[in-house]
Amino acid sequence: MIVVLRALTAVVAVLLPAALAIAGLAVAVFSISATGDLSLPGLAELIGLPAFEQTLGAWLTMLERPGPVAAIAALAGAGAVLVGLLLLAGVFLRRRERLVTLQRGEEGSVRARRRALGDAAARLAEQAEAVTRARGRARPRRPRGGTLSVSAQRTRTGEPADVRRAAEEALAPLTGPLPLRARVRTRQGQRGARVQ
Repeated sequence: MIVVLRALTAVVAVLLPAALAIAGLAVAVFSISATGDLSLPGLAELIGLPAFEQTLGAWLTMLERPGPVAAIAALAGAGAVLVGLLLLAGVFLRRRERLVTLQRGEEGSVRARRRALGDAAARLAEQAEAVTRARGRARPRRPRGGTLSVSAQRTRTGEPADVRRAAEEALAPLTGPLPLRARVRTRQGQRGARVQ
């Protein structure tokens, strides 16, 4: 979903300035003369603005009068401004990625991305006996360390306690030397799942 939104943003970022440039060039060309074909009134007639003004005029007259239509229009306008401000905030304000601090010292700190730690935990847990599939998430703790939450699918013959213990032992390369706690949940895998 995010990839599609980023691609759409890239397309709009190219097409919108191009459309504005073409419209500006057209207005500039039609502003050469005050009368005749190459004039602003000629451009307005060419794109059909007089007919559009007649269609839109009645609706704009209703908006000018006090009443429920004007109130709805004011609320819609305020909502549009709010949405625009939120979009601008989303473009300019970047959310800071929360990292898991693994070690902190005088020379600096060693931090890891949550997704990378979660993927590493899932791959290690999948090496445990009777685990068919695993998903891992990492959550940071303050001032340092974090929690690895692993959801492991087990085979039908695997005992939940044994599989949990085996997965926790498989996570030892992460939880042993690093300040990470492991929380393993197991559930029975789907039919046809194979041990990795």
